[in-house]
Amino acid sequence: MPVLSLPRFPLAAMLLLCAPALGAAAADFTVQVAPLADQKAVFATVESLDVVPARARIGGTVGLLAVKAGDSATPGQVLAVVADDKLLLRIATIDAQIAGLHSSLEQARADLARAETLYRQGSGPRVTMEQARTALDVANAAIQARVSERAVVDQQIAEGRVLAPVGGRVLTVPVTNGTVVLPGDTLASIAARNYVLRLRAPERHAAFIRLGDRVRLDTTGRGGPGVVAFGTITRLYPRIEDGRVVADADMAGLDAYFVGERVTVWIGAGPRPAIVIPAALIRTRFGLDYALVRRGAAVVETPIQRGRPTPSPEMTDGVEILSGLVAGDALVQP
Repeated sequence: MPVLSLPRFPLAAMLLLCAPALGAAAADFTVQVAPLADQKAVFATVESLDVVPARARIGGTVGLLAVKAGDSATPGQVLAVVADDKLLLRIATIDAQIAGLHSSLEQARADLARAETLYRQGSGPRVTMEQARTALDVANAAIQARVSERAVVDQQIAEGRVLAPVGGRVLTVPVTNGTVVLPGDTLASIAARNYVLRLRAPERHAAFIRLGDRVRLDTTGRGGPGVVAFGTITRLYPRIEDGRVVADADMAGLDAYFVGERVTVWIGAGPRPAIVIPAALIRTRFGLDYALVRRGAAVVETPIQRGRPTPSPEMTDGVEILSGLVAGDALVQP
């Protein structure tokens, strides 16, 4: 009697197609059709909102340069020292004048004491005593004037220290030790650490860019696989430059980038209906993609067509599905 040969199916496939579904239905992922922003890749640069120059307040020669390009600076840090030898000569001159005025002051005090003694004894006129008192006051005023002048020179010497106006990263240092500078010359440029992404999108996307829109940074080569960074558009510039819309986006983690570095950013270019599921729900065998769909009491493996990755803050591993699924399908974790 002939023996009927049954087709051979792997035991796992038979259990998959015929066995009742295991696990709670609450763990299933329900497929939904939702508006998806059609994303376009544009170039952006990492910029600092505030690039502040550190300027010399006096003229002279750079005697000490304490920073170089790439260093980090804190507010009030001494970046360089500008020295002027003429200020030291002025201090020496003023000190000599003050010493001479002190001698005149002692002489005026002695003259006043002598005139007061003679006036009390009735041997000297009152006019002589008043003249001696006036001479003493003039000597005191002259000393105070020279002391104030010396304080001005001391302040000028103190202003030779070039301080960092803000904290941040030193971008440029256009001088070296021994460079002659004038008041107002820039000794360093400092970028404050409020970095933003400056986007330049084609003019045709101007109708779709709005304040508060989310953008996605392409971290290829920076954050490694699986790292997704998102930002928010915080400023739209009203002027179109060279056929491009300029916008700023805030994003965390930009301190690791160079100022002026070009990166790729994905922006929204209008919504469209789409199906997005987590990449963990997709099985790939021999180049084909499948998803496990719950059909009543059974779980069926359905072929699907995978689209491009569409990560979002709610679904960092989201993948668009072009065909094979419909709204309402319940997907099971492989």
